[in-house]
Amino acid sequence: MAEIKDILAKNLLELRKAASLTQLELAEKLNYSDKSVSKWEHGDAVPDIEVIASIANFYSVSVDYLITEHKEGEISPAEQQRKFDSNKLVITLLSVSAVWIVSTIVYVQLLLWAKINYWQAFVWSVPASCIVMIVFNAIWGRRRFSAVLVSVLVWSIITGLYLQTLKYNMWVLYFIGIPLQISVILWSRLGRGKK
Repeated sequence: MAEIKDILAKNLLELRKAASLTQLELAEKLNYSDKSVSKWEHGDAVPDIEVIASIANFYSVSVDYLITEHKEGEISPAEQQRKFDSNKLVITLLSVSAVWIVSTIVYVQLLLWAKINYWQAFVWSVPASCIVMIVFNAIWGRRRFSAVLVSVLVWSIITGLYLQTLKYNMWVLYFIGIPLQISVILWSRLGRGKK
C-alpha cells in the first residue's frame, strides 16, 4: 500500500505542477482544503476513491494513470491532449495564412505587371479564410464555432460582392444576408442525437 500511496503522491504533484496550479487553486477546484492537497502530495494521506476519480477527471487522465508509476519525463495524457490541441490551432492558422499569402501574391503581381490595383483580393481572402477554418473546424472543432464561421462567411461573401460591384451601388445585396443569417441561427440550434 505504501508504494501506491507514494506513486499517487508523485503523480498528483506532477500533474498539479504541469497544470501550473498552486495547492490552494487545486483545492478550490476540488472543494477541499489546501492542507488536504498537501497531505496527498506528500503521501501522508490518500484521498477517497471518489476524490481520486474527481482528480482523474479534472486532469483528463484515468484513475489507473494516477496510481501507476511513470518513466521520468513521460508526458501525461492531459499534456498530450494540450499539445495536440495546440498543434491543431497552429495547423489551422498556417492554412489561413496560406490564403493571405496567395492574396498578397495575386495583388502584387497584378499591380506590378498589369498595373491593376486589385485590392479586392484581400477582401476575398476573408471568405476564403472562413472556408478553410470551416473545413478544419469540421474535422476537429466545435459545432457552435462552425455557426459563427458560416455567419462570417455569408456576410463576407456579400461584402465582397458589394465591393466588387461598388460602382453599381448594389447595397441591396445585404438583404440576401438576412434570411441566410436566420437560417444559420436555426441550423446552429438543431439538436444532435445521442450516439
